[in-house]
Amino acid sequence: MQRIKLSDTLEISRVVHGHWRLADWDMSKEEIIELVEECLELGITTFDHADIYGNYTCEAIFGEALSLKPKLRDEIELVTKCGIKLISENCPEHKIKSYDTSKEHIRKSVENSLRNFKTDYIDLLLIHRPDPFMDADQVAEVFTELKEEGKVLNFGVSNFKAHQFSLLSSRLDFPLLTNQIELSVMELENIEDGTLDYCQEKRVAPMAWSPMAGGRVFTSQDEKAIRVRETLEQIAKEVNAKSIDQVMYAWLLEHPAKIIPIVGSGKIKRIKSAVAAMEIELSREQWFEILQSSMGHEVP
Repeated sequence: MQRIKLSDTLEISRVVHGHWRLADWDMSKEEIIELVEECLELGITTFDHADIYGNYTCEAIFGEALSLKPKLRDEIELVTKCGIKLISENCPEHKIKSYDTSKEHIRKSVENSLRNFKTDYIDLLLIHRPDPFMDADQVAEVFTELKEEGKVLNFGVSNFKAHQFSLLSSRLDFPLLTNQIELSVMELENIEDGTLDYCQEKRVAPMAWSPMAGGRVFTSQDEKAIRVRETLEQIAKEVNAKSIDQVMYAWLLEHPAKIIPIVGSGKIKRIKSAVAAMEIELSREQWFEILQSSMGHEVP
């Protein structure tokens, strides 16, 4: 599988496996490890997490599974996120949902993640959401300390707009390596508002969460979903794709910004389908057909 070089010290797989719903997959530790090994056989080495996933349980579930075969840690890249505080019985001290990018919270989150994963380093840490109360100097300070301590090797952000990315970057002596944003044939906001352009300007390969648009394109009967689905079905025939999800992945993979889709399924069949999409080539006209079907009108 193609790999994306985010820096001189970090390469990740072009397709990432996302564990947002790991707690819902109802898998034993052995089954999780089997899935990880199947991903590795496909060339997927990068696994995406966040401290809040599964009501603060998914990191630990993955770490317990990884403890069955600790040597696998050397074969994978762990991505996790922090900065969101949820109201949860697992965090009774949280009184309201909020964001926290204070030095104390970031460090506490990292220490918890390290314990959960049963590892001594995180390959890539992301700030999960833009924090309107963020002190960029304080974030830069704790990022630098964590890097010097070897606890976090690389850093990035998630759901940041260009100005927010620029602000945090301005305080760091090392680059932010990615911006994990929502992108799919159904969700164009980050294309339309210049976020994707900014990633390309800064040569920052973005990760795309929810590349299947939460499944809406497959099941929804609203006008947009039907229109996009029909376009995808037609193009799937033209490029000999086995399913429209492959066309959806191919649409992201074709973009020159080097978009890295996150596959959030626990089913190996779905993961294999995403990997197979790397072999599909869309023409520029086909790419624009999908874009315009999502917009509901021709480009200006």
